[in-house]
Amino acid sequence: MELYLDSVDFKEIEQAFELGTLAGLTTTPTFMHRHGVTDIDAAIVQLATMVPVLQVEALGDNADEIYREAQRLLGLGLDPKKTVFKIPVAIEGIKACKRLTDAGLMVNVHLVYTLQQAYMAMIAGATYVCPLVGRLQDQGYDALALVEQCVDMVDKYGYDTKIMFSSVRHAEHVRNAINLGVHTITVPWSVLKNLTENNLTALGTQQFVEHTRLTTLRVRDVIKDANPTVTAQDTIGDAVVRMSEAGFGAVTLVDEAGRIQGIFTDGDLRRELKQTGTATLTKKMSELTYKTPLVVERDALLYEVVALFKQNRVDNLIVVEDGRLVGMLDVQDLVKMNLIG
Repeated sequence: MELYLDSVDFKEIEQAFELGTLAGLTTTPTFMHRHGVTDIDAAIVQLATMVPVLQVEALGDNADEIYREAQRLLGLGLDPKKTVFKIPVAIEGIKACKRLTDAGLMVNVHLVYTLQQAYMAMIAGATYVCPLVGRLQDQGYDALALVEQCVDMVDKYGYDTKIMFSSVRHAEHVRNAINLGVHTITVPWSVLKNLTENNLTALGTQQFVEHTRLTTLRVRDVIKDANPTVTAQDTIGDAVVRMSEAGFGAVTLVDEAGRIQGIFTDGDLRRELKQTGTATLTKKMSELTYKTPLVVERDALLYEVVALFKQNRVDNLIVVEDGRLVGMLDVQDLVKMNLIG
């Protein structure tokens, strides 16, 4: 099934054709004018250089005028092998379709609302026959039945015509077109760009990305440069300053040789403040007692780190390399990467 873009907006046309999968563009000069385009001919010529196939209106009050308009458009420099002339279905339109297709040009007979109209277009050699599904459904008609009948007629009688599913309003219309076996569909960018979206796919992609990160990234890939430390002779006030400067909720206590002695957290700070008030800030770090801190190797995979955070319900892990302190890992670093809830 060929996929066309239905648009008059140059910006979204450029975005859509970056996909590299579209067969062409259906556009309407009258709608271009509503979007502020003043030189319609120049716009048509520019569009013809941007897309593989351009389907553009050739309008007139009778077959002669329609035919002359198509020839005028070709005279602007359009490639006859890459241009399809859109003609509303009518007796004069059918006459013009026959003349143009006999001349080797491609025609899309559109605004089709009945099987009889489609039949007249097919016997006139229309390259495309285009029922307007959305508009038909707006009026309460069974548009999908009409499209199915048109496809069956092409198959039954062997007409060299493609049924184009148009007036697409939502993604369900695209599914309808696929199921009905239409040859071509023309879709607005607002619908087209969301065809790959699905909540389950988004969830699965997120889970895949998370799992990949957990099993390939190591602590060294995410650890910050900051490595806040205090010694036994520093005060709790000193610890608060260093925690704040580093953007961590903890600071590592080390001895004069840089060996790890413990960890002081913002939770410890709150508990001390509750007990002794603001006098806490002048306390020496040596006056406190410390539990054995949890450490993780700098080369540890992140899935190991997540397990440590969850099992121990802590917010910070001290990072070491061959027993030497090299930094600290905060649980919020992994939360921001969507690796832990």
